[in-house]
Amino acid sequence: MTETTPAPAGGGPSLKRAIGRRTLLLFVVGDILGAGIYALVGKVAQDVGGAIWVPFLAAFLLAALTATAYAELVGKYPRTAGAALYVHQAFGVPFVTFLVAFAVLMSGITSAGAAARAFGGRYLAEFVTLPALAGALLFLGLITIVNFAGISESVRVNVVLTIIEAFGLLVIIALGGYALLTGEGEPGRALEFHPATGALLGVLGGTALAFYALLGFEDSVNLAEEAKEPQRDYPVALFGGLAVTALIYLAVAFAATMLVDTRTLVTSSGPLLEVVEAAGLSFPPKLFALIALLAVGNTALINMLMASRLVYGMAAERIIPRLFGVVHPTRRTPWVAILFTVAIAAALVSSGDVSQLADTTVLLLLLVFALVNIAVLVLRRDRVAHRHYRAPSWAPVLGAAACLVLASPVVGRDASVYLRAGVLLAIGVVLWFANRFAVRAAARPAPRR
Repeated sequence: MTETTPAPAGGGPSLKRAIGRRTLLLFVVGDILGAGIYALVGKVAQDVGGAIWVPFLAAFLLAALTATAYAELVGKYPRTAGAALYVHQAFGVPFVTFLVAFAVLMSGITSAGAAARAFGGRYLAEFVTLPALAGALLFLGLITIVNFAGISESVRVNVVLTIIEAFGLLVIIALGGYALLTGEGEPGRALEFHPATGALLGVLGGTALAFYALLGFEDSVNLAEEAKEPQRDYPVALFGGLAVTALIYLAVAFAATMLVDTRTLVTSSGPLLEVVEAAGLSFPPKLFALIALLAVGNTALINMLMASRLVYGMAAERIIPRLFGVVHPTRRTPWVAILFTVAIAAALVSSGDVSQLADTTVLLLLLVFALVNIAVLVLRRDRVAHRHYRAPSWAPVLGAAACLVLASPVVGRDASVYLRAGVLLAIGVVLWFANRFAVRAAARPAPRR
């Protein structure tokens, strides 16, 4: 029997339950695939050496641990809002709930910044020669125009973009398979670790960065209210989607390190294009560059759309100043929120490279994931009437511990990443207290004359 969610607080109709298991699976795969694998293969190699596949495997195992917490919480509370809802249910501290929501918001902006940096690099250079920063800022400008125009992507467009992104990665896998069969390339490089960092530290640092490529699985919780049977279908779709993308990423990582030497991967801003050009089969580099640009561009666009709407939603709920909820009179888009998010993205793009911005995204979400893993254990005391998936207790415990380890300086993360994340969260703290001051000031009675 299909579970139903309670009606909204306002008494209106609930969301239509129309999403089945296959659609959920496709959404998870499509949300994970994107800029990360296209941009960061070389940066992971810089940490670990030729054994690029090892950090991607470790990142998958970490994501799977945290996914068990999300699977249980979605089945228990099949509503949208994600991590902020779960943390609020567990701890009931509005300020902590806000910080979680704001960290998720800022992770979207830093992710878009990383994608913009990737867009302005080697892939764009196949068509036009521009400084990387200029290309990234130009790309952000184009995204802002699209965002301001109010374009909403249909399910069909998302499916097409997912297919394009997956096709590009399948091309890399096919090239790697052909090279392996014909005896080309050097598969032995897949077992080489960076001599300076060694296996352990190299894998830790590489995993912290490779985790960026697996982000997106957590966004699927926002479809909980529209899934036909979230208690049954969501765990299957979540773990299945993670497994599919992990297999693709491992194959891509192996093909990359086999066909291209580590030094070239490390120094290239378009590492997968290096694989295409080094392969024995002929595949048009410009076509692959276009595929990569679409994948990277889609990641940035989705994140900026999400970020601006989250800012608008917070303003509408009076969580941050109402100024951020102003809507343009003709375009009907939240133009103040759009300008706010793109201004932060532009500052980030100007202050960091792809790996630093990706690492900032990972750091913010690792802190969120640690709280979600703890929340699922705290909420075991809250019983619900319906059946749902229950994570083995060791999984969220290990998930929280792993998140905290990867968020710590032990992985060799650059100090600028911590500074950048701290500044972004500080912006949220300022907005929180500015809004509280404004609300209290508005509530004060007018002085008598």
